[in-house]
Amino acid sequence: MVAVSTLLLVSLPSPLSPVVFEIGPLALSYYGLFIALGIVVATWLTGWELVRRGYNGGYSLAVEALLFVVPLGLLGSRASYVVANYDLYANNPIPAVLEIWVGGLELYGALAGGFLGMLIFCWYRGINPLAFADAAAPGIVLGQAIGRWGDYFNQELFGTPSQLPWAIRISPENRPAGFTDATSFHPTFLYEALWDVLVCLALLWLARHAAKRLKNGDVFLLYVGLYSVGHFLIQTLRLDPPSPLIAGLIRGDLFVSGSLALGCALILLLRHPGLFREHPK
Repeated sequence: MVAVSTLLLVSLPSPLSPVVFEIGPLALSYYGLFIALGIVVATWLTGWELVRRGYNGGYSLAVEALLFVVPLGLLGSRASYVVANYDLYANNPIPAVLEIWVGGLELYGALAGGFLGMLIFCWYRGINPLAFADAAAPGIVLGQAIGRWGDYFNQELFGTPSQLPWAIRISPENRPAGFTDATSFHPTFLYEALWDVLVCLALLWLARHAAKRLKNGDVFLLYVGLYSVGHFLIQTLRLDPPSPLIAGLIRGDLFVSGSLALGCALILLLRHPGLFREHPK
């Protein structure tokens, strides 16, 4: 009983440092490390799915696609973040957009830029872009789950104060104004990472067990829709609104997530009009 009681009082500790190591002016951050690891895992899983779907040289195609997807994805991610926080970058928006290494990335901008890169790559290689997107979707969301752990080491993307056993301890200098007396908070980065893993597993299962009923692009639509549902719910726990209000009513990030979730659901229903029709006995 003592051991159980002690466990319930333990929260996730604050990381000692956001930096893995430093050599002179060079430094490797955990944030960058986990983003890189996420890209590697996403590429491997995409190659695996391409091979399973009958593409010759699936792993090579996945690696080649990185040359198009990653640069545009990073640029889109940074540009979206700068636009959402334009008051911070109004004096130098152009250099700020290119300063990816300083942090400040936005996921939906990354998806938009990466999707554009994928379209260019598929046009260049003569591949069906929707089929390629379906193969890439499970890897993308799994890569996102891995990348979220960089937020743990940066002590960011946490939620409201919490005394739950899995709450994360935040150092005083990283606590938001008005919450300096709180010591532990909801680890929203962890919630999103776990949700992303579940979405990945769901997509892999559907791609194998419902392949005959799925059309090209369905798996990718399910990815965007399911991810957006989780993102919407988890973002409501955040203390620091990452985007301004739209019409003074709803945060921009919640509006985008909700719109994408509903939009993907509607498109899927329109693509499969007989899904909920009563089957004859």
